[in-house]
Amino acid sequence: MPNRAASRLVSSRFSEEVVIEAARRARAELGAEVSCGFVFFSPDYAEHLEDFLELVRVYGKIPLLVGCTGAGLIGTRHEVEDQPGFSLLLLSLPASKLHVYEFSQREVEVSTGPAFWHMETGVGADEVNAWIVLAQPAQLSAERWLAEWNLAYPGVPTLGGLASGNYDRLVLCRDGQVVSGDALVLGISGGLQVQTIVSQGCRPIGEPLTITGAKQNLLLSLGSKPAYGVLNTVFNNLTKQEKDRARNNLFAGLAMSEYLEDYKRGDFLIRNILGADSEAGAVAIGASLRVGQTLQYQLRDRDSADEDLRELCYSAEEAGTRPFASLLFSCNGRGRGLFGAPDHDAGILAEVFSAHPSAGFFCNGEIGPVGHSNFLHGYTASAALLCDG
Repeated sequence: MPNRAASRLVSSRFSEEVVIEAARRARAELGAEVSCGFVFFSPDYAEHLEDFLELVRVYGKIPLLVGCTGAGLIGTRHEVEDQPGFSLLLLSLPASKLHVYEFSQREVEVSTGPAFWHMETGVGADEVNAWIVLAQPAQLSAERWLAEWNLAYPGVPTLGGLASGNYDRLVLCRDGQVVSGDALVLGISGGLQVQTIVSQGCRPIGEPLTITGAKQNLLLSLGSKPAYGVLNTVFNNLTKQEKDRARNNLFAGLAMSEYLEDYKRGDFLIRNILGADSEAGAVAIGASLRVGQTLQYQLRDRDSADEDLRELCYSAEEAGTRPFASLLFSCNGRGRGLFGAPDHDAGILAEVFSAHPSAGFFCNGEIGPVGHSNFLHGYTASAALLCDG
C-alpha cells in the first residue's frame, strides 16, 4: 500500500465540535490506517490540552501523536499568526517503522558518546532514515546535544523546532500526555525518503576568505587582514539601499566544505555577529572558530530570504523531489513581520511542489542539516519533505 497523508489547519479558539470535525475530516481524507500524527497548537489550547489531545486521537484514530505549542501555525499553503488554532498532519506509512524517545537535559549531561544514544533510543546508526525533533527552548542545550547526536547518527537528517509562545505555556506532548522531559524525537525507518530544505535566508556579500587568526569565538583576521577591517570594507561596498537593510542584519557564514572552487548561497552555516572592536580589529561570532576555515560575511533581508527559499525549493524540484507530505519549521522572526504578507514559506512550498498535506509551526529555534551535520538555526525555514522511497 502507498504512503498517504492528510492535514488540517484550523484558526479558531478551542471547541469540541471544531476539533472533532477537523480530526474526522483528516481521517476520512487519509482513507487508510493512521501510523502517526503531528499536531501543533496555539498556547491558549494548553488550557484544554487533555480534552484537545483526546479528541484528536479518538476521532482521528491516531495510535501515535506528537506535537507542541507554537506562536504561529503552518498548514498547506497557509500560515496563521497571532491567532488561536491548531495544525494537524496524519500519516499512513505502511512500510515504515517508527521510534519515539523522550529525553531531558540530564541525559545530555551524562551522555558518554554515540553508544549512549544508541542504547537509550534502541536505534542504531544505520537503522533510521530521519529524525523529527521537538524541544523546549529554555531547558535543553540543543547545540550540545546535536554535537553528540551528529556523531551517533552521522549523515542522518534531524529536523524540527523549539516550542514557542508564552513561556509559561510551552508544552511538548506525546499521545494524550504532556512530556515531562525537555525534548522528544520521532525516528522513521524504511518506507520513505526524507528530503530536506534548510533556508537560512542570507546571501553572501564580499568574498570568501580564509580565517588566519581566531581565538575561540573571536575572529581576529581574514586573509591576513583584520576581521573588522574586512567587515567595514564589505559594508562600504554595499549600495545605499543594501546598507539600509544591513543595519542589524549582517551575519557570518562558515563554509561547510573547504574544497569548493565557487561558494554560493547554501554552502554556509550562518551564525550571528555578536559584536565588533574597531581598535582590536576583531569580530565576535556566535560559533567556535578555527584557523583554516573559510568565512564570508552575509546579508539577511526580505529579498534574500525569499530568493534563498525559492532557489532551494526549485533546485530540489528539478532534482526530482516529489513530497506526498511535509513538515515545516519556520522562525517566529519570519512570517508577516519579515515578508510583509502572510503565507510566505508555506506558499512557496505549495507553489513549487504543488499543494500537499503539510503542518508546522513558528519556532523559537529551528533544527536542520547543513552539509552532513545537523544544527540549531535562527531566522530559518527548515522543511522535511516526505517522499515515497
